[in-house]
Amino acid sequence: MRVPVMAGVIERRLLVNYRTDPEVTARLLPAPLRPQLVNGHGVAGICLIRLGRLRPKPLPGGIGMRTENAAHRIAVEWDTPDGVATGVYIPRRDTGSRASALAGGRVFPGEHHRARFTVAEDEQDLRVAFRSVDNTGAVGVHVRVSPTWPGSALFGDLAEASEFFRQGCAGYSETTGGRVLDGIELRTGSWAVEATEVAGVHSTFFEDPGLFPAGTAALDGALLMRDVPVSWHSLPSMPVRREPDRRGSRAVR
Repeated sequence: MRVPVMAGVIERRLLVNYRTDPEVTARLLPAPLRPQLVNGHGVAGICLIRLGRLRPKPLPGGIGMRTENAAHRIAVEWDTPDGVATGVYIPRRDTGSRASALAGGRVFPGEHHRARFTVAEDEQDLRVAFRSVDNTGAVGVHVRVSPTWPGSALFGDLAEASEFFRQGCAGYSETTGGRVLDGIELRTGSWAVEATEVAGVHSTFFEDPGLFPAGTAALDGALLMRDVPVSWHSLPSMPVRREPDRRGSRAVR
């Protein structure tokens, strides 16, 4: 899928991160993707993002949309002629925008579930929650901005965590036909993250024993981005290689 270059501003992007069992994680991925491991763990999470001034380039920002969105993500790697590449696989997207839901899988990669978002935030305290209209997914997150690194089993400090996610800005989603993965890349010249302490989190995705049996997904922390100008660019589609024995768990849509 070739989509127009989109521009906008990340008004708020909350990355809630889990460390996951590599074998369980691998069963959720279409080949040729495999889990990207950090300290022996898979890395997955939820991206809760509010976009402002979203529009096709080079239209002016004044006509852009403002939307609340969520994406469940799994850090992945794959082989290329130039070596190993990294990015994320996105098994599920949710949006509060009717336009984004209609465009998902048609104009933009990935089916988008319509959802109702509830947000309460200030400079130090953020609460973001949503439930999909079809009642297939729900998330609730409460974090507080932290002046110090709260600790993580995945990353040694904020700089290490920031660089990991900066390197994973290519995102791939399955298409309706299932033969290729559509790709899109986030680009910015102003990458910056803040540390947070997680006061509470709930996710039907990570709490689903059909996807993650007990003990195979554990909360690791959350990072925050605010007021970052960005653009999104199409990537070449990636052919899917069918491996029937690989996916023991049910697929996620």
